[in-house]
Amino acid sequence: MSTSVVERTWPERLRNNVSDVLTLVKRNLRRYERIPQLLVFSTIQPVMFLLLFNYVFGGAIGATTGTGNYIEFLLPGILMQVALFGSTATSVGLADDLSKGMVDRFRSLPIARSAVLAGRTGADLLRNTFVVLLMVAVGMVLGFRFQGGFAYGAGAMLLVLFFGYAFSWISATIGLTVHDPETVQVASFIWIFPLVFASGAFVPVATMPGWLQPFAEHQPVTVTVNAVRSMMLEGAPGDLGQALIWIAGILIVFISLAVWAYKRSA
Repeated sequence: MSTSVVERTWPERLRNNVSDVLTLVKRNLRRYERIPQLLVFSTIQPVMFLLLFNYVFGGAIGATTGTGNYIEFLLPGILMQVALFGSTATSVGLADDLSKGMVDRFRSLPIARSAVLAGRTGADLLRNTFVVLLMVAVGMVLGFRFQGGFAYGAGAMLLVLFFGYAFSWISATIGLTVHDPETVQVASFIWIFPLVFASGAFVPVATMPGWLQPFAEHQPVTVTVNAVRSMMLEGAPGDLGQALIWIAGILIVFISLAVWAYKRSA
């Protein structure tokens, strides 16, 4: 008899948990309705990076990439930058909720404990989706084309979003540990900048100093951007397997750490 109760209640509990997550996703996205400037400026920045790198540095760097047009090499790297920079919104949002007592209010409500973290990272995933699609559109205006075909191109964009989602959990851990929104914003970029710029996102790793190349070649940003670039331009998976291993490892470690930090902040 007890088994049948569990069988009846489990789907209902699952539906309730999903409903809680979707409610908090909607709540986090409404911030952009109230403060539309936040979304506008967060999209202007990556567009500026794309234009500046393409037109200012493209002439000097383009010859070293082995592509006919620097935008073909650049856009996958910019997409990775967008995903990583966008992941910092998770840490800032959670720290802001902690400092204002919102997390304590959520704990007092009859909602799933997982909904607070899943709702925050889910909302940031949707925001990243919008920005990635916008950057692809701008890149195509500048001359980028999916030479590997539509299926590989769509897969490459999903990989970028999946990668950014994994890093949102790193940001969540930082936000739940540091608490202060201003400090969190500084702390987030301290570790993201070396990963983005000491990688193959904007220049070939072979052009870097010898002592830096081993780190740049094997770190997760380079591995993933190589897979994205290969899928978009060649229609081949490239380093996709290694990229998925990095993403899975980050999710396993930092979801656990974020949950631990959330419980610890009670």
